[in-house]
Amino acid sequence: MKEINIAHVLVSKRKEKGITQDDLAHFIGVSKASVSKWETGQSYPDVTLLPQLAAYFNISIDELMDYKPQMVKADIRKMYLQLAADFASEPFDKVMNRCRGIIKKYFSCFPLLFQMGVLLVNHSGLAGSPEKTLSVIKEALGLFLRVKLESDDLGLEKQALFMEALCHISLGEPQVALELLDGAPAPAMPPEVLLASAYQMTGKLEEAKSVLQIGIYQNIVVLFNFFIPYLALCADEADKHDEILRRALLVAEAFDLKHLHPAIYSPIYITAAQTYIMQGKKDQALDMLQSYTRVVTGDIYPLRLHGDKFFDLLDNWLDEIDLGNNLPRDERTARQSMFSIVADNPIFTVLADEPKFQQIVNSLKNNS
Repeated sequence: MKEINIAHVLVSKRKEKGITQDDLAHFIGVSKASVSKWETGQSYPDVTLLPQLAAYFNISIDELMDYKPQMVKADIRKMYLQLAADFASEPFDKVMNRCRGIIKKYFSCFPLLFQMGVLLVNHSGLAGSPEKTLSVIKEALGLFLRVKLESDDLGLEKQALFMEALCHISLGEPQVALELLDGAPAPAMPPEVLLASAYQMTGKLEEAKSVLQIGIYQNIVVLFNFFIPYLALCADEADKHDEILRRALLVAEAFDLKHLHPAIYSPIYITAAQTYIMQGKKDQALDMLQSYTRVVTGDIYPLRLHGDKFFDLLDNWLDEIDLGNNLPRDERTARQSMFSIVADNPIFTVLADEPKFQQIVNSLKNNS
């Protein structure tokens, strides 16, 4: 992809203006041969001539050079999904170099930089070694820092701060993450309730319902993000651990998370299997892995965000979020990860000789 496409612009604008190469050359004070070379891409105008050319055609210098430092949301989404697919099918270093080229070209497009950082974090595990994985996370961290410091979009800055903290945790720097997040959670102030009230007062009942649905959906996802690490932390308290798991599975059943959002639901079984291993309960661990396998080898594909009979007003909202209804990782990568998290997890080596575990691994391998 060319960074500068001035040749096409010069030809197009000259024809719009109805002038010849001679006319343009005379106005600028160069030879016709020079204009011809500019228009065929054999050479570029001297930098000192760019303001004069731009003024003559009544366009900006960026327009003259056809330089687009910003990308619209739809193009960012398309690029992200293509690169995610590339990571699943091409050599990691080749795709990383492609990413670096895109980052360099659009270094002032902060929504793009943020999504590129998310892309790198989500695919860093494919780097091939722990050292390379950490190096990729550090690259992503640099992008999140730039977005946080340079962007004037407060929402984007907040997301970048969160991802910055996540990177520091991945890099084994929890104290930095604590300082970034100020150590204590702020009181929750959900805007959805206020928005719904405002819509209702103005007679927009469908919008009010939609806003509340979105709020319920997002908070269920957040709730499960709490359940999973809390379950892991309570592995040393068997009764509390089992109660957390019981309640999490009740919430999952109430909202049919197996089908609504399997990507957020299925990890609860992996965490439970790990904690049961820590408690010396192999049979329960195998039961959890079997439940996990039933979910991820079931009718959950293609992996997409979507609503259901209860969440029937999410479609427009899903279309508007950064990646639309797509998940951060390509389905091929996700399936491979579903296999690796069991087959390559050292905590499950104690189950290696168990026939049930071998059957689980084979089922996951066939699904990957």
